[in-house]
Amino acid sequence: METETLAMAQEIDFSMLALFARATLTVKFVMILLIVMSFWSWAIIVRKHLLYRQARREAAIFDRAFWSGEPLDELFERLGPQPEGASEKIFAAGMLEWRRSHRNDGGLIAGAQSRIDRSMGVAIDKESETLNSGLSFLATTGSTAPFIGLFGTVWGIKHAFEQIAISQNTNLAVVAPGIAEALLATAFGLVAAIPAVVFYNKLNADSERIIGGYDAFSDEFATILSRQLDAA
Repeated sequence: METETLAMAQEIDFSMLALFARATLTVKFVMILLIVMSFWSWAIIVRKHLLYRQARREAAIFDRAFWSGEPLDELFERLGPQPEGASEKIFAAGMLEWRRSHRNDGGLIAGAQSRIDRSMGVAIDKESETLNSGLSFLATTGSTAPFIGLFGTVWGIKHAFEQIAISQNTNLAVVAPGIAEALLATAFGLVAAIPAVVFYNKLNADSERIIGGYDAFSDEFATILSRQLDAA
């Protein structure tokens, strides 16, 4: 009996493609869903990595230009009212409101400081939304993919036991393929969830550091303009 069972087991194809092909329609749908979630997560990870690297590079370049001693009006004229870099946009928002706060006679409109702060705050919020977009999907994948995979495993095991009951055969060669197909769904869930959780934490920390840099620049720039307002 053992020799016969071993021979039957050796004839079964346990490759990933074969396990997927033998799985039920529900388990196949679960595995396809997890594969799509995994690929989409990696697309977000790569895109965010490139975006954050560009944001740090642009911030470093602008920081050198801002503290180079060049007059702020000249720097603003050179960058224009709609620059491309995030730090440049925050600077442009503050400078635009600074200029709009001057009357035709050269005097300042009351409440200029608060309006400048709000303008730069709005610019920071827009950049924060861009930096954080997509991270919620990583968080969702990391928290739900294991449970989706577990659902596929439970459904596959249920189907395997149903087949055992129908065939009235508890031979290991009969039981093992169904269990293996079911466990594949859990494996797919973990493969999708683990990178999503790891990179969500990393990217979220990177985003907070970049946004923190924007906030620090906004405070420094607001301090400079505040001195100008007090002098005026």
